[in-house]
Amino acid sequence: MTGIEGARERRVLTGGVELCVAELGDPGRPTVVLVHGYPDSKEVWSRVAPRLAERFHVVAYDVRGHGCSTAPRPLRGGFTLEKLTDDFLAVADAVSPDAPVHLVGHDWGSVQAWEFVTVARAQGRIASFTSVSGPSLDHFGHWIRRRLARPTPRRAVQLLGQGARSWYVYALHTPVLPELAWRGPLGRRWPRLLRRMERVPGDDYPTSSLPSDAAHGAWLYRDNVRPRLRDPRPDAYAHAPVQLVTPLADRFLSERLHDGLEEWAPRLTRRTLPSGHWVPRSRPDQLVTWITDFVTSVEGGRPDAAPRGRYADRFAGRLVLVTGAGSGIGRATALAFAEAGARVVAVDRDTGAAVRTAEEARVRGAAAAWAETADVSDERAVEKLAERVTAEHGVVDVLVNNAGVGLGGSFFDTTTEDWKRVLDVNLWGVIHGCLYFGRRMAERGQGGHIVNVASAAAFQPSRALPAYGASKAAVLMLSESLRAELAGRRIGVTAVCPGFVNTAITSTARFAGTDAEEERRRRRRTARLYGLRNYPPEKVAAAILRAVVRDEAVVPVTPEARTAYALARWMPGALRRVARVKPPM
Repeated sequence: MTGIEGARERRVLTGGVELCVAELGDPGRPTVVLVHGYPDSKEVWSRVAPRLAERFHVVAYDVRGHGCSTAPRPLRGGFTLEKLTDDFLAVADAVSPDAPVHLVGHDWGSVQAWEFVTVARAQGRIASFTSVSGPSLDHFGHWIRRRLARPTPRRAVQLLGQGARSWYVYALHTPVLPELAWRGPLGRRWPRLLRRMERVPGDDYPTSSLPSDAAHGAWLYRDNVRPRLRDPRPDAYAHAPVQLVTPLADRFLSERLHDGLEEWAPRLTRRTLPSGHWVPRSRPDQLVTWITDFVTSVEGGRPDAAPRGRYADRFAGRLVLVTGAGSGIGRATALAFAEAGARVVAVDRDTGAAVRTAEEARVRGAAAAWAETADVSDERAVEKLAERVTAEHGVVDVLVNNAGVGLGGSFFDTTTEDWKRVLDVNLWGVIHGCLYFGRRMAERGQGGHIVNVASAAAFQPSRALPAYGASKAAVLMLSESLRAELAGRRIGVTAVCPGFVNTAITSTARFAGTDAEEERRRRRRTARLYGLRNYPPEKVAAAILRAVVRDEAVVPVTPEARTAYALARWMPGALRRVARVKPPM
């Protein structure tokens, strides 16, 4: 009985063992073969396989000695990479005899899949390979040799760091004890430990076969690790395009382990995400998107069709929502994420503007793009937006609270209605976004990032911008406080303070205490001054992407914003004196 919903089951005989194979989807479509890791069974793919089956013929099998597959006798010597390759080829011949398959491996599934994609006898049977959290033992062996041959301080730190992460490998080489632990207390406690360490859902995983799976799987390490690391193959070159998915919060594998991988896999596409080791459970949505895009590009004869924009390795396929995306900084930011291959949700209260941004995002390279209409000052509207986006596209990975309005004029000319309007959009709009999208990020437990667009007015007082400056100062402090609260959940929070940027906000800003004609005159004058400054919103967008990658706390963007920020920290009295100067009207 398979634990993957809707799967058809068959048995494949190979090398004295019987493999349990689950199939989903139309056999006439390209075949994707999923190989699980340790101490898992094929059910680790239960959140990935059904989604992939909407586009492909999907196959997941229990590795020998795991799940419903039988174990070799004797166990010693029964789990070598050579025998695992025999198993894979038998499954591939059974499920896709006339066409090569697209291979996906996680953990030890990836370790053995690297063997499949680099040995001559599997050449022509693999169309592409997606590797998740599992290196080639041959590449790992060469990586160690090179660092031992030239032990610079940095290389020594890398060796020691990976050695510490690999503590469990040494434990699994001890006789009998791993089997006793897995069939005893460790096997009982593992589901709870996994939920606590990796924040993975625990409804249908792990399965009841976990103790025997883990006990048998110890021989994967004993039969292969020491021989391959001691004597790695010199010809371990990938004969198919490779997509490498690297979780940046992996407890077991260092990101540095894949340095120089292009030497062994010339057709390499890199992906990273701020997640833990068990990506098939914690981030199935993201993994499905990347696999689908990669397989589709290879099938279309474009194995190098992955997004090439800056930070594509970080944002491709990730879900990004930008408010105020119809124009200015919001539009530029949505398009910058699109060029990095993200899935973009463009939100604006102007439906037509949001639609135009989404259309342009698709042209620029977004994996997908949608337009949504919402007024961020309306709490119920933002709540419904969050419900709709989550249901249709998943939990947002990056939230950019950008929507804002401008308001100039002295304090006594600013009415309470003026205050309410500017605070409703500039402050409450940010609060609503953080509350309804940020909460879902926190509940998912797999990290994320929130960007709140504040202003240089947040730390630069001005007699002409009391309401606007107060709203943006509140956004800055909210961001700093939320960053502290969410740090333990791997959710970064950044306050971006642009400065004078040439956007449409100058032509729509309100000026308190003026009649309609005077307000139009001031708008034209302000727009002309900003136009002369001519700092483009695209530079702010680039700063936003960079801030997310670097997890920066506060980002003053323009030179005048950076100067004001430095003065606010080191010479606040100078800023106060400048604030007394009456601005030209």
